[in-house]
Amino acid sequence: MNFNTTLLHKDFGSDRSTGSTLTPIYQVSAFSQESAEKLEAVFNNRAPGFAYTRIGNPTTDSFERRIASLEKGVGAVACSSGMAAVTISLLNILQAGDEVIASAGLFGGTIDLFRDLEAFGIKTRFVTEVTAETVRSQLNEKTKAVFTELIGNPKLNVVDLKSVADVAHQGGVPFIVDSTTATPYLVRPFDFGADIVVHSSSKYINGNGSAISGIIVDSGKFKWDFARYKGLEEYKRFGKFAYIAKLRNGIWRNVGCCVAPATSFLNSLGLETLGLRMDRLCSNALQLAEFLQGFEGITVNYPALKQSPYYDLVQSQFGGKGGAILTIDAGSKEKAFKLINNLKYATIATNIGDLRTLVIHPDSTIFAHGTKEQKENAGVFEGTIRVCVGIEDIEDLKEDFEQAIKNIDL
Repeated sequence: MNFNTTLLHKDFGSDRSTGSTLTPIYQVSAFSQESAEKLEAVFNNRAPGFAYTRIGNPTTDSFERRIASLEKGVGAVACSSGMAAVTISLLNILQAGDEVIASAGLFGGTIDLFRDLEAFGIKTRFVTEVTAETVRSQLNEKTKAVFTELIGNPKLNVVDLKSVADVAHQGGVPFIVDSTTATPYLVRPFDFGADIVVHSSSKYINGNGSAISGIIVDSGKFKWDFARYKGLEEYKRFGKFAYIAKLRNGIWRNVGCCVAPATSFLNSLGLETLGLRMDRLCSNALQLAEFLQGFEGITVNYPALKQSPYYDLVQSQFGGKGGAILTIDAGSKEKAFKLINNLKYATIATNIGDLRTLVIHPDSTIFAHGTKEQKENAGVFEGTIRVCVGIEDIEDLKEDFEQAIKNIDL
């Protein structure tokens, strides 16, 4: 199947009990069984079925299966938010004394998470960018994972998946990739050696800003050293499903960061148009980025522009599409605010992945608590504006940004 056919048909059919063409919202807390013996078997994973929505729900199960199939993984676990997915993906294999190698240019919330993990004895070794060379230089016997965003938010740096995966595997550690801003439309990271993929499904998967959630997908390909990853040892009987089995029966289940059934339904609806939306969003983003290069005093950053240092990697890894986010620098906070306030069609909001164009001043909002060094590592400066491009007609977007820029000094 090609991409859009996969979205609609692979590992998905009508609801078995009713024939509904979409899995309905099973908005219940618990599921009854015909006998105490059956409930015992379901509750202890010895029989298929559902017992309690915190640990499994048909609506969420359908969404998880569709994402796992789309990413070519062996399984997926949905979470209450993207940050929950990032957190649980790591804590599933980490313990006190372990170390993680991660990009210093991560989204501010993820940087804060790694700082929080220090209280539990988990150290993060930050590198300016995640490359084969920087990862190799930081690997040691305490390293238990390499973590990165595939396309930085908002730095828009692009990671060479295969080269980093090769180095991580040489060191015996899994490569965990946050692919939120890339989406499976641009790339399936498992094809390039990544081991675990995380999405904030609140973004492009949902597609219209109607629900918060995240999802973790396991490739099933990483060869776990159970002596090194002791928490997985009791799950080694599950073979390639060891990571996902521990996730479901361990920290994800016990922390209780399950996603609501209604959210899973909304995400499944959004997922079906992911290919159509991303095609339009990427086209609009490139055209807008090229257009904005013509304005004096405005600096444009977009990885699919020919002058970008990531242009060649975008061609080889993403098929030439650079995603739906670009940044522009107006030179100062005052000018950035004026430009934002002059826009007619852009919504001033913190989300990404919406149908409508969203703009934000990262320095004063999502990176407000970051140090100067952290902001610079993330590509955030006083004049930076993040533009999450929507599906509006591109001529309207061009006209709107043109008048907003020209009216900065009025």
